[in-house]
Amino acid sequence: MEGPTPVSALIHAATMVTAGIFLLLRAAFIFTASPKVQLAIVVVGVVTAVLSAISAMFVFDLKKIIAYSTCSQIGYMAVACGIAQYNIAFFHLINHAFFKALLFLTAGAVIHSCSNEQDIRKLSNIFPGMPLIYVAFLVGNIAIMGFPFISGFYSKDLIIEFCFLGADSVWVFWTYAGQALFIGVLGATICTGLYSFRLVYFLFLRSGVRHKISLMRSVQLQPMFIR
Repeated sequence: MEGPTPVSALIHAATMVTAGIFLLLRAAFIFTASPKVQLAIVVVGVVTAVLSAISAMFVFDLKKIIAYSTCSQIGYMAVACGIAQYNIAFFHLINHAFFKALLFLTAGAVIHSCSNEQDIRKLSNIFPGMPLIYVAFLVGNIAIMGFPFISGFYSKDLIIEFCFLGADSVWVFWTYAGQALFIGVLGATICTGLYSFRLVYFLFLRSGVRHKISLMRSVQLQPMFIR
């Protein structure tokens, strides 16, 4: 979805993108009555989480990486709904809204300060010119990675834990459901850590010629952080 960065932050955090998960939560009493439907939701969730996380590892557009990340996190929520842990899915939905909005807004600050450049291969070593943006961007990334004692850790850890412990009790007819589910979700989690670190490395830690930050745009961005 093409749009200004603040609009992307809104739709990825709280409105259109997460509407499907909200529908699953509101219709929980319907899906709980059919184990086969729950199985279908889990399969779609695992495939979505894994493929989206892998896709985020191989694209270079800053906003597309974060957008693929959103799609991957929605896969986690679908998995939680499929194993009948609707409260955990809602918990991760709320956590995701905050750190994903933070990531989009900080990415927008980077893009507008660097002459609307979105290719991370052309952006490097911008930490000296934007230390506050670096701190905010780092917090958002470690939250989505599930760093201990950050918001994303509590919700993602619960989803992975219930995938490991409770999946077989939901689908008695599939003996290895819990193992396959756990491996898929764990693989998506590993990919999440990889593309999040890749993003931070390309923008702030990679050595090279620092992108010339527009002074006018940097000055215009300062009141936003003061407010």
